[in-house]
Amino acid sequence: MSSRFSFFGPKKDTLYLMQAHEAAKRSLADGNHPFGAVLVSQDGEVLLSSGNVEVTERDCTGHAETNLMRLASKRFSPSFLWDCSLYTTVEPCAMCSGAMYWGNLGRLVYGVEERKLLALTGDNPLNPTFDLPCREVFARGQKNIVVVGPTSDSKLEAELLSLHREYWKRD
Repeated sequence: MSSRFSFFGPKKDTLYLMQAHEAAKRSLADGNHPFGAVLVSQDGEVLLSSGNVEVTERDCTGHAETNLMRLASKRFSPSFLWDCSLYTTVEPCAMCSGAMYWGNLGRLVYGVEERKLLALTGDNPLNPTFDLPCREVFARGQKNIVVVGPTSDSKLEAELLSLHREYWKRD
């Protein structure tokens, strides 16, 4: 782990992933898909939180991570964001990974691998996922973005997937 992120570790990462899960719960309660993300400064301060707004705002780019990076890039400098961590419940898609790359995010932590979400959603037209891991997206760029995930804590993974298990069963 890069020294600029020495504040963080598995216990802190779990804490912030659960805060992202709370954002996902709010997203679901608001009528959107159950995804959430939080932005955390180098010293551990939660700076921003966002859920998915794709349904309620009728915005195909309304994913939690892209929303968060849109807000963050308006509020913070690229050099500040390079020292921040974004926590998200599920591995970000290619679009969201691109937003993190262009926003100059330095570190990403995700809870659940996208392929596990795909196993739940199948061919549901509301979640036409890419089979393109975020590490592969970042590897094509010129920035060394630190990626931590998926979690190895099966209890945490089950908690993060709990909203999705119910949501994607809907008609």
